[in-house]
Amino acid sequence: MVEQRSGYIDNIRLGMIVLVVLVHAAVTYSGIGSWYYKDVGKLSIIETLLFLFFQSFTQSYFMGLLFLLAGYMVPRALEKKGPGGFLRDRLVRLGGPALFYMLAINPFISYFLIGQAKRPFLDYFASYYLGLRFVGGSGPLWFALALLVFSVIYTVVQRRLILGNKHNQQRPYGVLDLIGLIVLITVCTFLVRLVQPIDTSILNMQFCFFSQYIIFFIVGTMAAQERLLDRVDYRLGVRCLQIALVPGIIFWVLMLVIGGAFSLGSVAAFKGGFHWQSLAYAFWESTNGVLISFGLIAVFRERLNKQNNFIKQMSNASFAVYAFHAPILVAISKIMQPWCTTPLIKFIGVSVIALIVSFGLAHLILKRIPLFYTVKPPIRLSDK
Repeated sequence: MVEQRSGYIDNIRLGMIVLVVLVHAAVTYSGIGSWYYKDVGKLSIIETLLFLFFQSFTQSYFMGLLFLLAGYMVPRALEKKGPGGFLRDRLVRLGGPALFYMLAINPFISYFLIGQAKRPFLDYFASYYLGLRFVGGSGPLWFALALLVFSVIYTVVQRRLILGNKHNQQRPYGVLDLIGLIVLITVCTFLVRLVQPIDTSILNMQFCFFSQYIIFFIVGTMAAQERLLDRVDYRLGVRCLQIALVPGIIFWVLMLVIGGAFSLGSVAAFKGGFHWQSLAYAFWESTNGVLISFGLIAVFRERLNKQNNFIKQMSNASFAVYAFHAPILVAISKIMQPWCTTPLIKFIGVSVIALIVSFGLAHLILKRIPLFYTVKPPIRLSDK
């Protein structure tokens, strides 16, 4: 076994990137959310509920957790490389893949795979580039762009932060810390969704979710000096998961029932605006995000802090999978479109195939492309 003191961080990151592929596959067959290609058949009530729960449950924590871990790596990387070296490194690791995706992968998917363009090839690409449409074509690489912006801002202001290194809390996180974090994210999320509800975006950035992302990133940077994520109490983490998986699910169901999601056949009030449903959903989402994130950190650190060679290879390929899974998933979904079965079965089958192909190509081919062979994932342990 290959063991690392904080190997749990790489393992969590690998798990979250697998979930990214699964969520995009779920959008393909549920029609819930935004994605390049959708193949939505007739959904049963059970399938609708399963898709809705899986997507909303996963959305509540998976990207926020990636930002939390990324923020956790930033201070030591900045200290090690200095401001100039750190920013150059982040520009290559994050800006390079994002720009490549915007200029090459996104128009390839749109024009060749899903045939959005009805005009001639040269006209489409001239419009895409000269019309600056590529600026909003980051696809899944919005994460890399957002993390790049966060890193630049942190580098500029880190010496002026009121809660700088000398003020960082030194004791491990407790119940009151998590409650305060939940309240802060809930309030910020509700306020943002008054003007930017769920299913809206600006230049491919869904700001309806950014309150959690920004706060988690900041918490990660503040936790770095005292290594507080390495010290999250295991029993507290288990209790967090228990609350999220039992009372949390019950609350989710009751919230939808009382809020009229089933009787009225609409979830619009949950997406934003001055509605109690929007506040309740922001509270559930924030609570679930905090509980699942800190619960997974504690459990992975205690129980899943090792990597064998196979998992290590998957972990090394995970950022390439994140960057390139979109065209692979879209192509497989289109190939499987004639398959006559239920949307849920299609989702499972396509997800398995897409994961195998994505990790296989990332390991065999993409790591040999100079741009990605030299670009390490932005939240690897080597940053510490």
